[in-house]
Amino acid sequence: MEVIKNYLESMFANLPNTPEILRAKQELFSMMEDKYTELISEGKTDNEAVGTVIAEFGNLDELSETLGIKNMMQAPVPSDRRNISHDEAFDFIRENEKHTFMVGLSVFLFITCCVGPIIGGLDVFGGSKASDMIGIVYLFTSIATGVGILIYSGSMMKKWDYIKDFPCFIDYATADAVYTADCDDRSTRALRLTIGIILCILCFVPAAVFGALSDNNFLTEGMGPVFLFVMLGIGVMLIIISGSRHDGCQKLLALNDRATVSGNYQGMGTPAPKFSDPTVDVVMSVYWPTITCLYLIWSFISFDWHITWIIWPIAGIIHGVVKRIYGTENR
Repeated sequence: MEVIKNYLESMFANLPNTPEILRAKQELFSMMEDKYTELISEGKTDNEAVGTVIAEFGNLDELSETLGIKNMMQAPVPSDRRNISHDEAFDFIRENEKHTFMVGLSVFLFITCCVGPIIGGLDVFGGSKASDMIGIVYLFTSIATGVGILIYSGSMMKKWDYIKDFPCFIDYATADAVYTADCDDRSTRALRLTIGIILCILCFVPAAVFGALSDNNFLTEGMGPVFLFVMLGIGVMLIIISGSRHDGCQKLLALNDRATVSGNYQGMGTPAPKFSDPTVDVVMSVYWPTITCLYLIWSFISFDWHITWIIWPIAGIIHGVVKRIYGTENR
């Protein structure tokens, strides 16, 4: 039946996205399904049944009058869109994941570039010019490497510019496979995002512990800040790469023309807004990242880590109140 369903979607893909066309599509699918079931019950193989159903119901011009869409068949919505094949779609998803990983790695290098000067300036190395120089070299090498990775990654994605610069579309089977791939990545995406946020929140802990338990400069002025920036860098990198596959899948699912039946494929991967008010929905989509940034900025400026944690329960209460007032159930 999957072959029949895909064939049906290709028949209707470029027809106007109207209730009459959608009704006719569902009616024809029911007729094809009944015929397929009848043939299977008569002992036909799956391939034989599929071939017979497509031969009998595969000509939409002949069936248009029966389905009540003959007038609409005479003027289908024109489409000069480029078809993105199944292989192209998944090549784009994989390369978008690589690109996002490279962006995350670059940000990690930018955040941790100060680790070299911190370690090089410690008294344990005698504060020599050589150790300072090594720290400075590490600083600029990290920044240069990060910039180089960004330039290389951006150039590698240039070949996919046609997806956003020119009209494109994906067929039903490809859209279904893309949506399935997106759903399969949800648990991994959530795990990366969770670990990344936790690392960003707890990045101060090693520095606080070393400062409370030891007077050793190597720990308090060296390893404490090093752990802080490394944990923060890893956390931010995980947050960046957490949605890499989701971002690629959503770009593909949003390609189809809304004026045609194929435009409905976008709905496979586009959930309803979580909040009834559009403005609130936009604001709340960046709510937790904003809270995280505010927490880190406040904490680093004041160093009152024992107080700044209060932002989380307050933010949780505000989020709950807003969700209670404006929240809506997902489709």
